[in-house]
Amino acid sequence: MRLGFLGAAGEVTGSCTLVEAGGARFLVDCGMFQGGPEARQKNQKALNFGFDVRQIDFVLLTHAHIDHSGLLPRLSMLGYRGPVYATQATIDLLEVLLPDSAHIQEKEAEWQLRHRRRGGKAERGIPAPLYSVAQALASLKLLRPVSYGQPEKTAENVSVVFRDAGHILGSASLDVTVSGEGRPRRLVFSGDLGMSDRPVLCDPAPSPTEADVLLIESTYGDRLHRSLPETEDEIVAAFERTRAAKGNLIIPAFAVGRTQEIIYMLADLVRRKRLSPLKVYVDSPMANAATRITLANQNLLNPETCELIAWLKAHPKQMSLELVADVERSIQLNDIRSGAVIISASGMCEAGRIKYHLRENLPRSECTILIAGFQAAGTLGRRLVDGAKLVHIFGQPVPVRAHIYTVGGLSAHADQAALLKWLGGFHKAPGNTFVVHGEAGASANFKRAIEEKLGWSNVRLPLPGEFISA
Repeated sequence: MRLGFLGAAGEVTGSCTLVEAGGARFLVDCGMFQGGPEARQKNQKALNFGFDVRQIDFVLLTHAHIDHSGLLPRLSMLGYRGPVYATQATIDLLEVLLPDSAHIQEKEAEWQLRHRRRGGKAERGIPAPLYSVAQALASLKLLRPVSYGQPEKTAENVSVVFRDAGHILGSASLDVTVSGEGRPRRLVFSGDLGMSDRPVLCDPAPSPTEADVLLIESTYGDRLHRSLPETEDEIVAAFERTRAAKGNLIIPAFAVGRTQEIIYMLADLVRRKRLSPLKVYVDSPMANAATRITLANQNLLNPETCELIAWLKAHPKQMSLELVADVERSIQLNDIRSGAVIISASGMCEAGRIKYHLRENLPRSECTILIAGFQAAGTLGRRLVDGAKLVHIFGQPVPVRAHIYTVGGLSAHADQAALLKWLGGFHKAPGNTFVVHGEAGASANFKRAIEEKLGWSNVRLPLPGEFISA
């Protein structure tokens, strides 16, 4: 068995693992790198993947986030015609996310071209989009739905079971069995794991009891999240401060998962009278589509969420929720100077309509920016969290006078304690454990925690692009 760590090794984005086992060659995830200019360079370097994509037998997709799925259209462009296995909810989300990813790339290239022309600069050197909207739509034809808990035979000697990872709608951990000569071998991919007892989704399914090879995420492997009561207190404090100052509250949020969790938490706080009635605008076509998909999959939601959905329908004046669709309405939101709660993507503030809302509200001391998700190194969101007093948006300097709140308890990723609890489901240490999907410090810290608290050996930190026999 041979593993190639093509992404998310020593960093959080670009998840992609090449597996050669049992006479099969397959990918687990095919994600885009995210996080500013350095990530764009990595995506350009990954244009041809470094291998013949036509020799890949199948792809397994843990979930729909672009850092796990965003290069699927590129794979298809280069000639891959095999199946891409994912849950039905993941497929529903990808029908929105992948064309949107292509649209953002096309618009970014157009903006760069106009910017250079206005400045009298050479047009050469502008990176082309990784793929077009048409190519993204074509890649959707490769998707094949699978159900949680049902073994799926993906090759002559390979089968996989998808289990609910509790991260976003449709997310999965993968339990792969490879047969052939000798005893079957078992590979487990945690995917991105969620927290238990959190809004909207069901808890992550327990881990398998054994594995020969395990890949475990470590996004928050070096820290603990704040409790939900503490997080609620932080959100209430941010709202009270903004209301008293007569400003707006802007929430950058990932369109899938985070936006729906924030809507839930705000509605629940209003229902419990911890917040006054609210007017909330969700200004992201992709988030709006994801919200509709979530509502259409209530069988995947926890009972408390279903109860809150019913309460919202019965009390529409308590929390007015407007899903902003067209650009004209989005622009009109800039005329609101006080009392607006605007949730917009992207979650790391690197693209989408959030940049316009930040441009309008960051210079205003009466406004609040509520950061509620992981901010990768190099992103605009990370610079705000780190205390920047001046940022650049659309090439223009924007002073940061708004109050920046960082809320730590809403993460869709498990913290160190939750990750260790999930690993505790293994009856014995896997033969080889690889810590992935975390910045270098977080992964190294989590590796030590596994060794010290679980007593496991053979825990490794793969290097980007490294191939390892296991």
